Amino acid sequence: MENQYDVIILGGSYAGLSAAMSLGRSLRKVLVIDSGKPCNEQTPHSHNFLTQDGKTPKEISTIAKEQVEKYSTIEFYEGFATSGIKTENGFEITTENGDNFESKKLIFATGIIDEIPNIKGFKECWGISLIHCPYCHGYEFQNKKTGIIANGDRGFHIASLVNNLTEDLTIFTRGKANFTDEQFEKLKQNNIEIIETEIEELRHQNGMVESLILSDGKVLNFEAVYGAFPFKQHSDIAESLGCEMTEMGHIKIDQFQKTNVTGLLACGDNSSPMRSVANAVYTGNLAGAMVNAELVGGRF
Repeated sequence: MENQYDVIILGGSYAGLSAAMSLGRSLRKVLVIDSGKPCNEQTPHSHNFLTQDGKTPKEISTIAKEQVEKYSTIEFYEGFATSGIKTENGFEITTENGDNFESKKLIFATGIIDEIPNIKGFKECWGISLIHCPYCHGYEFQNKKTGIIANGDRGFHIASLVNNLTEDLTIFTRGKANFTDEQFEKLKQNNIEIIETEIEELRHQNGMVESLILSDGKVLNFEAVYGAFPFKQHSDIAESLGCEMTEMGHIKIDQFQKTNVTGLLACGDNSSPMRSVANAVYTGNLAGAMVNAELVGGRF
């Protein structure tokens, strides 16, 4: 394997593969470095993506990679990128195995890692019946008894969306509720109960939630739970290279997926609160096109 490329893409899931295809079709020499650990690997079905509605995330990514591999200028490296530096001609990336690769441009499609609370049953249910997005999974849980584990503006926002899918809603704030007076009134008008008691366990069968067990011993039956939890970047290389971050913790980008670091773009979940396969594919495609435009400008 050579070590000089037009573009290195960190992350080989939907956003990274979409960026690679865009570049491969312009005959750019591309290296995709991927550790093979997508954040949605436990999710049984992906929805709200035309032509692929109901497929498993693995099915979609497998087809995508097979199609991208047909472009002869694209190469894949299985491993985790541990560091990166800015060079005179672009960037140099080092992997955990000590391999070094250089490129003129760099695209981050590294995704994020959800910091799920250390509560029994949460990990097993995450992405199955403990879900993050009503657009991606809400339709399948319509009219179900539903809990929302969130507080403040995020909890209120989720409640407003999910209320259109089911009227049987309860918010669990896991501590003192942090809503404005107007939000409290809206929640009350929509008969949404607020429970501040801590959660001890999410009881389930094969990832399908059955009940929440609270710290005071109460057992409350539920069929679906939404959660809004903190996250961290899957890779810290972008920040180490000087990329600005948003208040929420995303890589800060402009409307063309460009960061404040010249030649470095980001796409997918690492730079957008809209977490969906469709958005990852779109932003990856755009990032690839923008990188190609920069490469064209450098020689034409």
